[in-house]
Amino acid sequence: MSILWYEWLTVIGIGALIGITDIISRYRDEPDDALGTMPSIFYLFVNAAASSLTLICIRAFEWDFGLQGQQAAWAQVLVAGFGAMAILRTSLWTVQVGEQSIPIGLNGFLDAILGTVDRAVDRKRAQQRAESVSVIMKDVDFDKAAQALPSYCFGLLQNLPAEEQEKFGRKVALLAAAPMHNRVKSLLLGLSLMNLVGEKVLETAVSNLGADIRVTPVPAPVVVEAPVVS
Repeated sequence: MSILWYEWLTVIGIGALIGITDIISRYRDEPDDALGTMPSIFYLFVNAAASSLTLICIRAFEWDFGLQGQQAAWAQVLVAGFGAMAILRTSLWTVQVGEQSIPIGLNGFLDAILGTVDRAVDRKRAQQRAESVSVIMKDVDFDKAAQALPSYCFGLLQNLPAEEQEKFGRKVALLAAAPMHNRVKSLLLGLSLMNLVGEKVLETAVSNLGADIRVTPVPAPVVVEAPVVS
């Protein structure tokens, strides 16, 4: 059975969409930056190619899943689109090396691509993030912001899991106990929050909390002029 152009388009779109979802789930703060890298584009191509190849195999073996006509055709397209990455993620066999079990299959290939995506995104965003957090967290007092700022940011979000919030709380506790300057702790707090909530939410939260989390300005010394003796 031949594959029509709209079937090609659908199966490629499903494969690419699964790849996009995978990347977005890894970079929730700024997914646009992650999707704009060449390794990400290659990862989407691998997803789309896997779905297309799966559809070719399904048509070649004439798997109709007990359906007929257009129903069978669309079932084949959907199975190929959504099932290809599950096949690629499956380990063909496991090799025992000492006490460690090493899975053998294409899963390692996909993980290597995602690792390349991680490094490309980090290189692309490192300077931008350093400049942004320096501006946003300027004059923020870590001792004042350690509890208030994360709580406010998490309150602005609706779907942040409780496990993520608890994990972040432990990170802040370790940061508070670390022998670092207050300014360094504030920058690290901002970077950690930026990873979870994004730059815009962090900027809005710091702006709204205002003086409540900022360093208390040191009053200017009062200069008393000596009396003029005539």
